[in-house]
Amino acid sequence: MLTSGKRNTALYNIAAMNKGASVAKLYSYTVPLKSDLLNTYCVLQKGFTDQFVYYRKDRPQRYLGLGRCIAIASREDLDHVLQGEVALPTVMFSFNRFDASNPKPADEMMQAFPRLRLMIPEVVLIENEQGCFLQVNSLGPVYKGRVERFLRHANDAPMRERRSIRYSVVPDSYEAWEEEMRSTLSLIKAGRVKKLVPSRRQAVVATAPFSPKDVLLNLIDGKAQGTVFLYRYGDVFFCGCTPELLVRKQGCQVESMCLAGTAAIGSTPEEREQFATFLMNDEKNRREHDCVVRFIREVFERNCYDVDIPADPTILPLKHVQHLYTPARACVMEGVSIFSLMEQLHPTPALAGQPVGEALMSLREIESYNRGFFGGAVGVVDAEDNGEFSVAIRSGVFDGEAGWIYAGCGVVEGSDPREEFNEIDMKFETILSAFQGE
Repeated sequence: MLTSGKRNTALYNIAAMNKGASVAKLYSYTVPLKSDLLNTYCVLQKGFTDQFVYYRKDRPQRYLGLGRCIAIASREDLDHVLQGEVALPTVMFSFNRFDASNPKPADEMMQAFPRLRLMIPEVVLIENEQGCFLQVNSLGPVYKGRVERFLRHANDAPMRERRSIRYSVVPDSYEAWEEEMRSTLSLIKAGRVKKLVPSRRQAVVATAPFSPKDVLLNLIDGKAQGTVFLYRYGDVFFCGCTPELLVRKQGCQVESMCLAGTAAIGSTPEEREQFATFLMNDEKNRREHDCVVRFIREVFERNCYDVDIPADPTILPLKHVQHLYTPARACVMEGVSIFSLMEQLHPTPALAGQPVGEALMSLREIESYNRGFFGGAVGVVDAEDNGEFSVAIRSGVFDGEAGWIYAGCGVVEGSDPREEFNEIDMKFETILSAFQGE
């Protein structure tokens, strides 16, 4: 066993409880990594019960964290000292709940996760535009020999292997969904909200135990499109593959996206084009999308300059569905942090509804469960305030034998309960692909 990560648990928890009490000095030792990032993760992860993943499949923006070093409330609580061959700033992971103030209890799996703002692992595997790197973190100077041991294990890592996981899904009740839709449409008709985003969950039971590594590899090496994320804490883990970027910041450049409005992908190119044409011209889906565009524009105009948001959406085709998509880019004003942008943007009307505050209150009334991390903001931030957050949709929470999968849909006046139910079924397919190996 390489390391258990348990020796730093006390420090990790103390830092979480004493938010902002003092500045922690953290040492980050970074070296180039010549071996494959995922093969390295597979060989190193066996020794760690805490794991964090933020892995974009469309570009080299990939981070895999192992072990616990320390948790902090903000970047200002960290004094980082750089060691090693490469001067990369310390990488921190952040997993945030959809509605952190919801008094309704979450299920037992979601409740198992601590409420922490920024988590710094012992080991971080990094891939960016400059290459691949190994970063080792410690509350004291990092011993070079420890880094070299990790590198030796990485160099000896075999090719990763995927495996299929046999499972069954326990269907949720369409009658209960109809009742939830009646409540939702009544709220819209009464003028409390213009749009609401109710969700469904289904129980999944596997016929044999499975690991976070199994589902992670199936999501990354499989056909799902987007950003793969995973947060393991002890025996439970939350994971998924989301197509929706919330905010990305690099220097003064920031970007987001408006992703709302859904149609089937179709089984042929002709059907795909037919559904895409319908989506672009459907009044209900355009209204749903425009709510999100206006919201993101307002946030950007408060915090940025040179705001660039196209007037009309395009189509974003994915493996199982296609969406209306509008990118948003701008230059952020001095002093505005990525956390500030994240907190102002999340949740967007694509996740909660419009207006957002009233939508959150309405969802507390009509949904029978607390969403936990589903629909939350997940991402990475470095010590220089660069990073990105995505929206944790197309996701589930598991304990290695069973779990819950989640998906939602935007409802406006005129929405049909059966159509929305079927749309969510299509969205479930992304997280269920985590059980499909080669």
